[in-house]
Order: sequence, then C-alpha cells, then structure tokens
Amino acid sequence: MLDNLMGILMSIKVTDVIDIVIVAYLLYTLLGFIKETRAQQLFRGILLIVAFFLVSEMFNLSLLNWLFTRLITVGLIAVVILFQPEIRRGLEQIGRRGVLSGQFRDIGKEEMYATVHKIVDAVDDFSSTQTGALMAIERETMLSDISETGVIIDAEISVRLLGNLFYEGSPLHDGAVIIRGDRVHAASCVLPLTERKDIGKNLGTRHRAALGLSEVSDAFVIVVSEETGAISVAQYGEFKRFLDLKTLEKMLLDIYLPSADDRDLLSRFRILRGGRRDDR
Repeated sequence: MLDNLMGILMSIKVTDVIDIVIVAYLLYTLLGFIKETRAQQLFRGILLIVAFFLVSEMFNLSLLNWLFTRLITVGLIAVVILFQPEIRRGLEQIGRRGVLSGQFRDIGKEEMYATVHKIVDAVDDFSSTQTGALMAIERETMLSDISETGVIIDAEISVRLLGNLFYEGSPLHDGAVIIRGDRVHAASCVLPLTERKDIGKNLGTRHRAALGLSEVSDAFVIVVSEETGAISVAQYGEFKRFLDLKTLEKMLLDIYLPSADDRDLLSRFRILRGGRRDDR
C-alpha cells in the first residue's frame, strides 16, 4: 500500500499541482461569492439535484436518471436567468482593470480628500435636518444607462449644490444623484429596485433602490432616511445601516484614496492647515 502511495505521489507533475490549485481557488472564490446572497439557497438546491442524479447513476435507477438528466439540462438555462444579477456583478468584478477607476485617476489626491469631506458635510446636513437623500458614487461600472434616466448636471461637487438638489421644493429632489469622480454627473435618476424580501418592511423606496443598484454594479450608494435621518450605505448587494460620519468618511476614503499612505499624508496636511475643510 505504501508503494502504491509513493507511486501516485511520484506520478504527480508540476502541472497537476497547478491545475489543482487553480480549481481550488475557483471553487473557493465561487463559494465566497454566493455566500450571504440569495444565490446561496438556490445553490443548495442545485447541489441536492446533482446528488440525486449521482445516486441514480450509481444504483442504475433508469427513470430517476432520465428525469434528472432532463431537469439538469433545463436547469442550466434557469440558473442563468435566476442568477443574472450575481453573474453580471461577478463578471464585472473579474473585468475590472485596477484599483482606481478612470475618473479617480484624473483627480489629484488633495482634490479627492476635499471631495470626500464635501460629501460627508452634505450627508451631515441631510441627517441633521432629516432630508431624504440618495447618492451613488460611480466606480468601475459605468452608470451611463442610469444617468440617462435623469438630468445631466456635470458640476463640481459642493454642499450647497447637493443641498439644493435634495431640497424638497426642488424639481430634481426625487431620485438619485450620480457622482462621477469629483463631479455631480446627474440628478433625479431612477435606480433599479431590489427584489429581495429579507431586508425589512420598514425600508422605503430609497433603501430598496440603493440595494438594487449595488446588486447590479459596484457603485457605492449612500442613503439618508427622510423619517429618521439615519445614514445607510449599500455596496456589493449588502446594507450597512445607522452609520456615523466617521465611519462614512473612512469608507469614502477607502474608495477615493485606497492607499493608507495617501490618507495619512493628507490627514497631516489638513492638520497643518488648522483642520479647515475646503469651501462648502
């Protein structure tokens, strides 16, 4: 037996090891991708069907084997339809070119830092006055199709501009604002609503729209509740609610300035200036 084991080990080539590592990595990535999403329950159902199919093959159960063979053939098409948002998001993640999207690469570090604080200041105002707001920060996935549902603004971000857009008397206060880099790209945009049933009945249309966009893109979506002033964030199909401003600021800095060295450098720069933020 030991000789057989040694023979098997000696027959393993470097390409076999590489093959096993790649397959293991793909399986690990797939399991991590479907974890904590609605795909998890569907994936369990698929595994159960495959298990029954293998049992029918093992014990030569002709009728059961025929039934599950047809079911698997049709199921492949059904999986593509049911997993369409997850498949799209996964392919977008694979196809991303780098850490920063193009619109971020064209902005200086100081401008990025100022943009983050303008957004945080605006959210602070919305939260304190219980002004409903919905802002989507575009990343690698372009939101041009979403922008076309609203009004193109293409203006530099400022607290006053965002305040005017979400002011209840403004004709553009309904819908979402799309932020592209350091500019407000569009306003009054319509976002896709999530179809999930497990997010709580107390969440309104803004929250469902934020989660819906995060399911089909890598956008970072900020929501301020009109009823409570609570701050929430949707990202990669997940919700984080009741955030404070410091947490929101850190999350935004991770997007605009993913390098810790850049964040530390600009933090010292801000302290040297006396903690003054850029013009609102």
